[in-house]
Amino acid sequence: MFRESVSKATKVVLLPAMLLACGQLMAAQSTAPAAPPAAAPQAAPAAAPVNPTTTGPMPGSGLAQHPFVYCGEFDYVHPVQTIYLVRDGRVKWKYEIPTRMMVHGKNQMAELGDCTRFSNGNILFSYRWGASIVTPSKKIIWNFDAPEGTELHSAQPAGKNRVLVALNGDPTKLLVINTVTGKTEKELALPTLHPDQVHGQVRRAHFTKAGTFLVGKIEEHKVVEYDANGKEVWSADIPGDWDPVRLRNGNTLVSGNQRGFVREINPKGEVVWDIEKDDLPGFPLDVVQEVERLDNGDTVICNWVAGDTKPEQWQNTVQIIEVTPDKKVVWALKEWGDPDFGPASSIQLLDQKGKPEDGDLQR
Repeated sequence: MFRESVSKATKVVLLPAMLLACGQLMAAQSTAPAAPPAAAPQAAPAAAPVNPTTTGPMPGSGLAQHPFVYCGEFDYVHPVQTIYLVRDGRVKWKYEIPTRMMVHGKNQMAELGDCTRFSNGNILFSYRWGASIVTPSKKIIWNFDAPEGTELHSAQPAGKNRVLVALNGDPTKLLVINTVTGKTEKELALPTLHPDQVHGQVRRAHFTKAGTFLVGKIEEHKVVEYDANGKEVWSADIPGDWDPVRLRNGNTLVSGNQRGFVREINPKGEVVWDIEKDDLPGFPLDVVQEVERLDNGDTVICNWVAGDTKPEQWQNTVQIIEVTPDKKVVWALKEWGDPDFGPASSIQLLDQKGKPEDGDLQR
């Protein structure tokens, strides 16, 4: 979780401690260190005050509207964080990690911030202290541990057997890692405005079809595109950008974190389409995290939580909103019961054309 302030070596571990369906870490090999237990269950949040603008039937077909993979950060009221796979209107598969785990000798909160399903069914995810790939049988086949003093909130496919991770630290780094060999094939150190404010540096970085790197630098209020050598080739001033997505038309779709906007900007940095915080009557945007442009031109928004860190307000939030180019809401998902999806950080719709590992999706 990151709220904007108004205010070294890299280690790769193959076949690490596994995260099984029970949500506890188990050793993948007999030599792996014992993992910490999951945190004790916490009290459920108090009932949310009724928000009349988000009660009643939601537009669309609920869980049956699209097949999708979903995860979200900072669901600290539960002892586990969960990745969901939904098909045919119901949860078909889920994978859990402990909400708290021992990291570099400290009991730390994990955050599921980035989840992507490869075309072979494996799922890549970040959890703040590293990134992993899990198979449909719930076996961890690759893991990267973030070095001490760093955090990892972005893990994206960069080819069939490669991932791009953004490593927040001093300095911020982009790493392209071969998941078969375990080798870091590229390491780019990025200019870092606040090296001591590791948590808020980067939430999402993408490897583009052009071979460049598109990075949302929240604390610097800008989106920056770097070439293969780490040289800045394009940037745009975007207050609090959480997720920048390069669209097929050459424009860039960006999300506004707690400022609650979605904007499409052209290469000149001009806004050519946008949704602001209160543009969708009945569906107020609070903290906008991941955004996705669909094949039909619609935009899907991850609307994290209303009320920020106050769980009693979370159930007022419509977590997922699909909106047409003319700003009509055609699908809204509000799931805080059974299933309880928790806060929304990432969603991948599985009915879109192309392969995520080839950079075909607009997310």
